[in-house]
Amino acid sequence: QRAAPRQKVYVVKYADDFVISGSSKEVLEERVKPAVAAFLRERGLELSAEKTRITHIDEGFDFLGFNIRKYRDKLLIKPAKSAVKRMLRNIRELIKTNATAKTENLIRQLNRKLRGWANYYRHVVSKKTFAYVDHQVFQALLIWINRRHPNKSARWKQKRYFRRLGLRQWTFFSMFRNVKGEQGYLDLFSMASTPIVRHIKIRANATPYDPTYRQYFERRARIR
Repeated sequence: QRAAPRQKVYVVKYADDFVISGSSKEVLEERVKPAVAAFLRERGLELSAEKTRITHIDEGFDFLGFNIRKYRDKLLIKPAKSAVKRMLRNIRELIKTNATAKTENLIRQLNRKLRGWANYYRHVVSKKTFAYVDHQVFQALLIWINRRHPNKSARWKQKRYFRRLGLRQWTFFSMFRNVKGEQGYLDLFSMASTPIVRHIKIRANATPYDPTYRQYFERRARIR
């Protein structure tokens, strides 16, 4: 607290993860880190040497699956590369374990994961990442299709598993019937179709635990 006004020390915390910013590396190494270590030690805790590092904002850092980095005069927040790799690894494993599953069942499982991931990252610089993930999922599905139908032609596979949807010429799909028995299309969710909605910064002194800010947070919820 004594260092904060002069050295621009700020804390951002979520669950047991936190980021502390400061005006210089010296302030963080010589004052902030020892103070945090002492604070935790009094409570029987300690800093994780593996997860704790001091870096310049120009080099960036990962926090909660996001990469936060300053490019020249602009701060950009993107999905962390490690989060993208982990997501694609899970998707490929899901496709692989559903080698003999119905196409409809596979699409439903994929859509849950893809839509949830896209919603988590839709407030940051994610458009290129979404397009990249879509392409990687497409490649994984091609492998899945070729393994199921090694003797079928490329034309047959295209007509069986893909259809044109708007500007998307290769939309992975399946026919299905709803509870009324009506037939329809079940399409694979496209991350690239997710609109990017910029996050509106929360007021520094606002807290959901203070009743005076109740209307403020209700308005924010409606905007989302």
